[in-house]
Amino acid sequence: MSNPNEVLRRYFGYSSFRQGQDKIVESIMMNKDTLGIMPTGGGKSICYQVPALLMSGITVVISPLISLMKDQVEALNNLGISSAFINSSLDWREIEQKLRLAYSGKFKLLYVAPERLESEKFINLLKSIKVSMVAVDEAHCVSQWGHDFRPSYTRIADFINQLQERPVVAAFTATATEKVKEDIIRLLQLEKPNVFVTGFDRQNLHFSVRTGANKLEFIVNYVKENINQAGIIYAATRKEVDKLYEVLHRRGIEVGKYHAGMDDYERSTNQDAFTYDRIRVMVATNAFGMGIDKSNVRYVIHFNMPKNMEAYYQEVGRAGRDGGDAEGILLYGPQDTHIQRFLLDESQLPHERKKYEYEKLQMMVDYCHTSKCLRKYILEYFGERVEKDNCGNCENCTSQAVLTDYTLEAQKIFSCIKRMNEQFGVQMVASVLKGSNLKKIRQQKFDKLTTFGIMKEYSIKALTDMMNQMAAEGFLDITKGQYPVARLSKKAFDVLQGKDKVFIKAIQNEVTSKVSVDKSNVPDLLEVIGIQVDKKLDKSNDPSEKELFDKLKAVRREIAERQHLPPYIIFHDTTLKEMSKMLPRDRSSMLNISGVGETKFDMYGEAFIDAIKKFLNEKDEEDEKDEENEINNNNLPNDDKDTKSLQKTDSLGHEFSGRITRELTSDAPIIVMDGIEYSWEQFGKKLLEWEGSRFKLKLFDD
Repeated sequence: MSNPNEVLRRYFGYSSFRQGQDKIVESIMMNKDTLGIMPTGGGKSICYQVPALLMSGITVVISPLISLMKDQVEALNNLGISSAFINSSLDWREIEQKLRLAYSGKFKLLYVAPERLESEKFINLLKSIKVSMVAVDEAHCVSQWGHDFRPSYTRIADFINQLQERPVVAAFTATATEKVKEDIIRLLQLEKPNVFVTGFDRQNLHFSVRTGANKLEFIVNYVKENINQAGIIYAATRKEVDKLYEVLHRRGIEVGKYHAGMDDYERSTNQDAFTYDRIRVMVATNAFGMGIDKSNVRYVIHFNMPKNMEAYYQEVGRAGRDGGDAEGILLYGPQDTHIQRFLLDESQLPHERKKYEYEKLQMMVDYCHTSKCLRKYILEYFGERVEKDNCGNCENCTSQAVLTDYTLEAQKIFSCIKRMNEQFGVQMVASVLKGSNLKKIRQQKFDKLTTFGIMKEYSIKALTDMMNQMAAEGFLDITKGQYPVARLSKKAFDVLQGKDKVFIKAIQNEVTSKVSVDKSNVPDLLEVIGIQVDKKLDKSNDPSEKELFDKLKAVRREIAERQHLPPYIIFHDTTLKEMSKMLPRDRSSMLNISGVGETKFDMYGEAFIDAIKKFLNEKDEEDEKDEENEINNNNLPNDDKDTKSLQKTDSLGHEFSGRITRELTSDAPIIVMDGIEYSWEQFGKKLLEWEGSRFKLKLFDD
């Protein structure tokens, strides 16, 4: 087999590569060093797994986490691709045995922890094996400017240089700024690499930021509304993780927790429970997640703002890896900024690196306050050029809230900042505007300013929120560093001179002159006036399709438990949903389902076909009973009419009932459905509308 597309179809069950994957695979097959920058869930692993099957030797995959190796090796072996991993969970005897099997050609992919490269004995054994490719996963770990720097990654280039023949090197990461990208190329010593940036956009993810919300209440309500969905909730500290876990656990929610303060056994047990769908929700610090390959996570909620956009986008990207709709929700409170600044202040980072991290933190704060498209903000952060101002799939683009004119408030704020000589932070400015009786204000004689107390009707929080939003929109420049200062930009001077206006999202729960709607109540208000709002992630409107999907999940769970595998390794949720919609009932139609390859069909296909057939047979029996009941319950027809019963059931279970009536004086029947009369000709046209549906037309004599 020499065709990458054939490998993709046969082993992975996909008819074509995703955007960008084909070019990366082609580059590797041409023996060109390659750097692939793709979003989390964008299909990085397939980009080296497919070429690995077409190369003569073995592919060594350098991967940072034991859990990631375990999951990927399980998944590959399940597809019929012989693979193994070597990491600290194995003793030296087991390592030597696996290397002997690799030497004999037993494996196509060998996953190796970067720490193994520190062992001369290990490298000497590996030298005897023909290595066709080295694939470096999470390649940003090689850069000190990345958010997950690992010193062991800096040894990768030396390891490659010690091999008998230099293999092709392919590096992959989900989040890389220009500085990190340059480091990856330089430190891994990639030779004239082809660099592919497939785009950071995850179109299936809906982004939202909730400011000022009751965080605990929001999470409890959200998890209950999506009780059957898998989700991850990130918190900044172990203490908050423990608190969130207790709150959810007391309410009967199947939840686990994960942080560095727990012992290895408890962390491993909880991670397995989440991976195998024994619990639905994981509450964790950022210690959980990198390398988590669970595909059916439907939401990621951040209880606190992360330290930078790289960390946020990687964590939120753990939702919707199967391509299905998913949500990324950030719950922001002013204390989040203080927590992250404190953690930075206490860190042992060099001064230059610390300054860089403060800059990235401020950009994260701006994200939480911008009224512009959230997706556009993220993509532009990573250097993408975005033309559209409305993505149609983030809170700022879909919210019904109208931007409010805050020009007068902005002029008061800018005037105050100018009178304070642009030497103080937003908290101090807010205190002056509020008219607070603080010792520091009196010492600086700010209580004598004309702007002192000029906005006393607002709370300190509302004032700092306004300034943060204005900073996010470019009216204020917040200096980078440990003690950020608010300064006026050129745009702010234009506002002071009446040349520009300021429009921002209304500040909630404040003075009546700026009324805003509490968004948490919007669905209820809309439903009162007859507009239905779906608050749940599960948006399948058809009950039969949902019923079959649940039955197929039960079949998957049964197989997974029997084989001791995570359910998503059998089939992704998106694959089961497509089965529920398309109803495949033989090998040919099942192989047309995305995610069903020949290998997986041979192992599991018949079990799912049997479940679909059984479900349809049960539905047919229900239909027949309904028809009989309809006939028995119908009134007897008039003496001068010949009346028949009609029922149509489409492939998704919708039913339409009516009767066929023929006047004795006419040859042409009249069809009455749902109270509407159709002539025979009109009814023929109606049948054409049902083309492609499964339906029954039965006539019963009196």
